[in-house]
Amino acid sequence: MVAVTATETKRTIEAVWRIESARVIAGLARMVRDVGLAEELAQDALVAALEQWPESGVPKNPGAWLMATGKRRAIDHLRRKERFDRKVTEIGRDLETGGDAATADFDAVLEEDFGDDLLRLVFTSCHPVLSTEARVALTLRLLGGLTTPEIARAFLVSESTVAQRIVRAKRALAEAKVPYEVPQGPELAERLSSVLEVLYLVFNEGYSATAGDDWMRPALCEEALRLGRILTGLMPKEPEAHGLVALMEIQASRSRARIGPSGEPVLLLEQDRGRWDQLLIRRGLAALTRAEELGGTGGPYYLQAAIAACHARARTAEETNWIRIAALYEALAGITPSPVVELNRAVAVSMAFGPAAGLELVDQLLAEPSLKAYHLLPSVRGDFLAKLDRLEEARAEFERAATLTRNERERALLLERAAACADGKAPAR
Repeated sequence: MVAVTATETKRTIEAVWRIESARVIAGLARMVRDVGLAEELAQDALVAALEQWPESGVPKNPGAWLMATGKRRAIDHLRRKERFDRKVTEIGRDLETGGDAATADFDAVLEEDFGDDLLRLVFTSCHPVLSTEARVALTLRLLGGLTTPEIARAFLVSESTVAQRIVRAKRALAEAKVPYEVPQGPELAERLSSVLEVLYLVFNEGYSATAGDDWMRPALCEEALRLGRILTGLMPKEPEAHGLVALMEIQASRSRARIGPSGEPVLLLEQDRGRWDQLLIRRGLAALTRAEELGGTGGPYYLQAAIAACHARARTAEETNWIRIAALYEALAGITPSPVVELNRAVAVSMAFGPAAGLELVDQLLAEPSLKAYHLLPSVRGDFLAKLDRLEEARAEFERAATLTRNERERALLLERAAACADGKAPAR
């Protein structure tokens, strides 16, 4: 044991928990076949660490200590419920009589199954039986190791709301008797789609915050990327998993350039590309190549990553291959048709063939019910109108967009663009 101060111990416990919690919960869930119970047992182990480590010191292998402690709690629970089989009995006897050697043996066995356990936990947390909000909250809690207050702050909702989502999610999984397993056969594609959707939702909330005072929340982007990289490690032959990681890596590469000195948004075409992270771009392009090698060129995340790659490969905004981007959006619309995809395609078409061509496509979306309260529709339309020197109409569109967004930084930018139109100047884009 290594002696440290109480403050250092607390910081160490927090760091260990963030790193090891998914591993501990996954291993315990394999034992008890109940994700909710597994998390409770893991929390018990965390409480034990908070009680014991300040006095005894931090163990040399803190993750193994948490796992062994959680496992003992699990065995106690199974005994009380009289639901353990001969294998559990033998493991429990070994732990009680074998001391450190037995714990080490158990850790070795558990390490062998860790990948499978974590994959089971991923698919369970993102099960379609749960609402989207519940899947996101449960994934961040179980796989990300985030606390309820941290999740609440990230999504600007109350702690009680997040706590209720997590409790209801665990209850729903138990009531639906969701098996703790990786789906096989035809079900795998649907379930994997749910997992990827959750990770991208988390990333997007960090990349373009829907509400609040901040334009970005980098911690959420980093967490989604971390989980995405883990997923590709666990499922190396799934092209869409690599496609999603490619998309997130390339988008994350622009993070530093997306925010100005005062925290204001900097739009894509105005960004200093010298501030783009070249390491993330290289990683993203490598993941994109891997998806291609696996035959995933028709997947929605691959296509979005290919679009992001067009921007990453352009040394200047003027060199961007907008014709290819427009074609990629057309392909994306063919497999996942949606008004938002069409809106993005309109932007690409306007850049490739002129604002009038883009405006024609956008005007076809004005009656779309799902876009009535979507601030980017009037924002994009205002941009096209401004480029066509229809400044008064553009001003009205920017002002409408400002009333629809819940992000304060974005609202300020839209009002600034409206003011430029009122002054007879086409706003910079």
